[in-house]
Amino acid sequence: MTTYDHIQELRAELAASLDAGERQQIAAELEQAMVQHAAEKAVFDALFSAEPPR
Repeated sequence: MTTYDHIQELRAELAASLDAGERQQIAAELEQAMVQHAAEKAVFDALFSAEPPR
């Protein structure tokens, strides 16, 4: 599963959750996944914005 798909799954779980403790746990996992996704995107963007080798 990609990080993006994991984020979408967590968002759906968060929307469906009624228990406050479970919502807090899902929200924390969602935040961690979003940080991971941002890091992956930064690496990807750096690969394509770098100057080509000469």
